[in-house]
Amino acid sequence: MSDLRDRFDSAITALLPDPPHALGLAVSGGGDSMALLHLASQWATAHGCALHVATVDHGLRPEARAECAMVARRCAGLSVPHDILPWAWDGRGNLQDRARQARLDLLRGWAQARGINHIALGHTRDDQAETLLMRLKRGSGVDGLAAMAPARHDGGLTWLRPLLDLRRSALRDDLHGIGWDWAEDASNADTSYERVRIRQAIDALGLDVDRLADTAAHMAAARAVLDHAAAQAAQTVVVQDHGDLVFDRTRLAALPADTRERLVAAGLCWVGQSPYRPRLIALRAALESARATLHGCLLVQTRDSLRLCREWNAVADLSAPAPGPWDGRWQIEGPAETGLLTRPLGTDGAALTDRASWLVPRDSVLASPAIWQEDRLIAAPLAGFNPEFRAKCRALPPDWPAPDHAH
Repeated sequence: MSDLRDRFDSAITALLPDPPHALGLAVSGGGDSMALLHLASQWATAHGCALHVATVDHGLRPEARAECAMVARRCAGLSVPHDILPWAWDGRGNLQDRARQARLDLLRGWAQARGINHIALGHTRDDQAETLLMRLKRGSGVDGLAAMAPARHDGGLTWLRPLLDLRRSALRDDLHGIGWDWAEDASNADTSYERVRIRQAIDALGLDVDRLADTAAHMAAARAVLDHAAAQAAQTVVVQDHGDLVFDRTRLAALPADTRERLVAAGLCWVGQSPYRPRLIALRAALESARATLHGCLLVQTRDSLRLCREWNAVADLSAPAPGPWDGRWQIEGPAETGLLTRPLGTDGAALTDRASWLVPRDSVLASPAIWQEDRLIAAPLAGFNPEFRAKCRALPPDWPAPDHAH
């Protein structure tokens, strides 16, 4: 067994000590993901794990179809099922950001449809180094400079990065050794992309990729210490009030700045249902104001407290069949009738309720879940309207705000 295969097997076994019945792979056709396919196929055969491969075709390059076909041929040779997931950009927003989010969404849906709980990605040690420099260039703090995590939980799905300790060059040497081709995306030489410029700068300046990746690992260790401090502080600083988080302002102000900002940022992510923290400059500006909107949330400060609630505008168009889940954190319970939808209560709905029965302040009530039948208000649990329906908000986990870092 080669040293590369030994290292890969050790890495993926650490991530999956009990091999699942199936493992998904995201394979674009580039050198990193093709090496992932080769190494993972050997590991899966040895551990009785069924591989499933998906290739996302963003429809942006004429070569993409041929690259998808190349991956399909390799998968057929390994008797591994392969699916092509097409996407078409509608021209709105930042292309790279939209393509990245679409890729994750497509892979997530693909995995769910096939009963797959783990998807392995092809990020390497070189990617760690490049990401560190990109974020350093943007002035990121400890969190931004911390290494990508080998595993990230995303609901019922776990994203794995078993190649993080392997160099890109070693993976290509492995492909050369077995006679496998791979696709070289022309955009990898396009200096209009920041990552390409960073990659070229690493070569031009003779920077050591391993040292850069080690620095990212040191930052991840430092981040873990800061996260632990925030989790300890949360036990006495914040309480949950239905769907809101309420911070004791005196205790919050007494915390070190990093702990204070880490707690509020985590609160915004939880209330606003976002996996990513707000930008630090925006967070600090919001904390300087008595009332501010940020990250799909409303921050309201009084003399004694800071309350984070959902911003009504952020959920104004959000609806779901009732009873059932709504806005990620809520579960609506009650009798099932045809045509019932959960939508935010809003100002019109609030006007139909008795303010004396409200369980939370007005801002929170407006964004709270209400049950509607077309334009007729059926129930508003947090406004005390119609007790036949209940709205239960998911509780903060005991170790909150222990994060599952997304980058």
